[in-house]
Amino acid sequence: MCETTDETTNTSSKNTVQSANKTVKLIYYTDPICSSCWGIEPQLRKLKLEYGNAIDMEYRMGGLLPDWSYNSGGIGKPSDVASHWDEVSLHYDMPIDGDLWLEDPLDSSYPPSIAFKAAQYQDQNKAQLFMRKIREMVFLKKKNIAKWEHLETAARKVGLNVEQLKTDFEGKAKEAFAEDLKLGKKLGVRGFPTIFFIDQAGHTETVYGTRPYAFYEMAILKLNPNATKSEYSKNWETLFSTYPSLTAKEYAELSGTPRNESEVILNDLSTKGCLSKITTKNGAMWKIKK
Repeated sequence: MCETTDETTNTSSKNTVQSANKTVKLIYYTDPICSSCWGIEPQLRKLKLEYGNAIDMEYRMGGLLPDWSYNSGGIGKPSDVASHWDEVSLHYDMPIDGDLWLEDPLDSSYPPSIAFKAAQYQDQNKAQLFMRKIREMVFLKKKNIAKWEHLETAARKVGLNVEQLKTDFEGKAKEAFAEDLKLGKKLGVRGFPTIFFIDQAGHTETVYGTRPYAFYEMAILKLNPNATKSEYSKNWETLFSTYPSLTAKEYAELSGTPRNESEVILNDLSTKGCLSKITTKNGAMWKIKK
């Protein structure tokens, strides 16, 4: 778990407005630079495929790095994050290049968090695509996503209105971010990822930190034992049409392919020209060729 420096106590949550056709609401507290949140991308992507008809996932920003007065878990300066990211990359089996924190470190994770809130005003689905894009930028491409130039690039790639995004980024998105922080404190969020699963009666299950897929599935089924798992096609074309970029760990999770075979398959597809490969010192990601 990526931990905050605030000491707060845990409280149960019963505040939610349930979507009419969803039986379980997820309030997902995260941060654009949270490596543990990057670590659960395979599980969450599978959850959306299998239980998307039963769940409504709401992204909330937690404010992991306000500034470098931060000091938690042995991390007190940017260079500390560099070695930490290289270690957790191996632990989560997800590509993360910690050299960002030596070359162009972020002063704060607040700007990309506020940009995400601004994106939510336009389109929830595009906002989630935007989050994925800026995470790929920061974890694989060593881009300082606190800089507007990179946020703008990501916004254009996912089809957001950049001018409107900038207006909201400088205005009402700051208030929305502040509301997320306020609710997070009320709910006792102390680290990320934290996911609250809430049924229509307000009963809550909470999953803290990075957990195997079964933990997230069990939380849904505990609140709604009748939730049915959707079948989905596991061939590579279908998976990449749903998620245009996948790591080897993600492909293994979504396709059911053993992890040691997934990379071989993806490399073969790359060699054949079906996919392009982005390589880092700590793993790779593959993208569908348009």
